[in-house]
Amino acid sequence: MNRILLVILIIFVSFSQTLVAQPGTLTEAAPEAGGFSGKRLSLLDSGMSSWVQKNWVNGSVALIARKGKIVFYKSYGYNNPDTKEALNKTGIFRIASQTKAITTVAAMILWEEGKFSLDDPVSKFIPAFANQTVLNTFHLKDTTYTTVPANRPVTIRDLLTHTSGLGYPGIGTAEANAMYAKKQITGGTGTKEERSLAQAMDVLGGTPLLFQPGTKWMYGLSTDLLGYLIEVWSGMTLEEYFAKRIFQPLGMEDTYFNVPASKASRVVNFFQQDSTGVTKKEDKVWGGTLDLSYPTQQKKYFSGGGGLSSTIYDYAVFLQMLLNQGAYGNTRILSHNTVRMMTMNQIGDLFVNGSENKFGFGFSIITDNGSRLGPSQAGTYAWGGVFSTSYWVDPKENMFAIIYRQMWGPHVTDTDRAFKPLVYQAIND
Repeated sequence: MNRILLVILIIFVSFSQTLVAQPGTLTEAAPEAGGFSGKRLSLLDSGMSSWVQKNWVNGSVALIARKGKIVFYKSYGYNNPDTKEALNKTGIFRIASQTKAITTVAAMILWEEGKFSLDDPVSKFIPAFANQTVLNTFHLKDTTYTTVPANRPVTIRDLLTHTSGLGYPGIGTAEANAMYAKKQITGGTGTKEERSLAQAMDVLGGTPLLFQPGTKWMYGLSTDLLGYLIEVWSGMTLEEYFAKRIFQPLGMEDTYFNVPASKASRVVNFFQQDSTGVTKKEDKVWGGTLDLSYPTQQKKYFSGGGGLSSTIYDYAVFLQMLLNQGAYGNTRILSHNTVRMMTMNQIGDLFVNGSENKFGFGFSIITDNGSRLGPSQAGTYAWGGVFSTSYWVDPKENMFAIIYRQMWGPHVTDTDRAFKPLVYQAIND
């Protein structure tokens, strides 16, 4: 009888723990709980402090999680070096192209719900993309050009993999910059676009592609177009859809296209450093065309390619969901097979910008051969944002790391090069 009671008690305790626990959610813990050496991780701590002392950056925030444990979550330096206002680790950063991963997840939710097939042509949903042409010759002097017919329609898969033939205005090729400027097609981030997203994407549809669909990888407006398709498929604005299907379920309370006035003071300042080491707070960049207060400026044009602002912790929750194969705690966002597809090579023999990396749906992917170039294991997926934010997820190590800065300067890449080895050298199991 005592043995039976003991068994019942064990079952009851286990069941109670299951009800209380939320496996797969992030918890802050000692480095050793995540398989790190606290002593070796102190090298990262001193390294990030030294970047501020050497004037490489005004400040930075980093978060590292392994095995579901946050083993490092710290900020360094200043949000205002002149007043010595510290950079807060809960600050809201302009994450720019880190928006793309969230847009990709949003699209794949709708794919799982049968709203589209990956090889559907974009023109099935946006008629302006029917009968597309491809740039043949371009004359920079007067921006005239000739075209040839596209061999096949641009598909949703092309958008997810950046093999659509769409480029980026302003930061793309000379031909793309000139052609898009002539049609007033913007990059989307912080834009004061007077046209609706639908109108802008119709103009894009009537603009020649830069290459035949599926034949090259080129970073461009594919994800902005995907963001508009999400609006078409869901019947909601991108802002509404992100909030309802991703941010609220995951508890991402500080991620916005429009940062509310109550949180405006948390938006981090942006700095630019010249070659002499002079660091200056900037209110506008890109020749004054981008007002850096855009996170708090109310807008209705939602750039799926770069419009969000967020905290490093909110983005950590999003990455942990992906590392958990689509679930966070008791909330499932995607199936594990969808995450598998997103994080594997989807571009075949093509390469990303001539590197040894491949591309999945929304992420660069480190190959077996490419893993020789750094400590990240093959299968690591990653991306970043133009304002100097970046992340990577290493599934084989059950780990991700994020580093946020809001600065341009000659030494920002030095911090990138130093950060990754300092993270990996501290693993101790």
